[in-house]
Amino acid sequence: MSKKIAGFLLLLLGAAVCYPIFFLFTGSLMGTGELQNHLGAALSLGEQPMSWSLLPLTPTLRHYVQLLLDSPEFFHMFWNSAALTAGILAGQLLAGVPAAWGFARYAFPFKKLLFTLYILLMMMPFQVTMLSSYLVLSEMQLTDTLPAVILPGAFSTFPVFIMYRFFCGIPQALMDAARIDGAGERDIFLHLGIPLGSSGIVSAVVLGFLESWNLIEQPLTFLKSKKLWPLSLYLPNISPERAGISFAASVVTLLPALMVFLCGQDYLEQGIVAAAVKE
Repeated sequence: MSKKIAGFLLLLLGAAVCYPIFFLFTGSLMGTGELQNHLGAALSLGEQPMSWSLLPLTPTLRHYVQLLLDSPEFFHMFWNSAALTAGILAGQLLAGVPAAWGFARYAFPFKKLLFTLYILLMMMPFQVTMLSSYLVLSEMQLTDTLPAVILPGAFSTFPVFIMYRFFCGIPQALMDAARIDGAGERDIFLHLGIPLGSSGIVSAVVLGFLESWNLIEQPLTFLKSKKLWPLSLYLPNISPERAGISFAASVVTLLPALMVFLCGQDYLEQGIVAAAVKE
């Protein structure tokens, strides 16, 4: 009986978690008039109390057609998001993987102090480092350019922390055997460390994608030109009268993140478990 109750509670919890996605998808299929009837008070388009229906009365794909065919700004911001995300992930792999390997497998002076500093930086919100980052980027004349968002994200400390746990799990005896066989440190890193730590690398990429794809504060701070804004800043600029397009844009924006999450779900779970294990 207890298992049935636990299963029922988990089902309710899953339904509560999935409902916002269902809400977005349902709203994207409603006509403009139906949306105004349901959300008129929230959109300042009427005084009728808010309501909602599980399924649209008159389903339509009109909002998707308007978004995908008549909104060039949407596609421009979409490719801005793709460029930002690709640049940040590439930087995190190039800088984060060797850094995590070094912290995990080598002893050097002030190692624990530096890693503690990494953890402290990871816990700091963007608001704490915003001013210093802006001043540095301004001196480098990178403000109002895509690298202004890419560079701080590329050197994020969180991927290092995730991959560090996986690299620590590689047996030392395996590395010693590779050295006895004549393998150099570079070969050990490329042919032993990366393959055995691939789960940590993939989990860091998944988490990095989800964060980079939804950046809001960094683009608002470092990018002045709207032509450089990512897709995450497209939705707040949609007027209430175009609520249907807002729902459709939300669904389209959600799809890449949802696909990456589903593809890397197993690795992500391993990364969360590894990050929770104390050194």
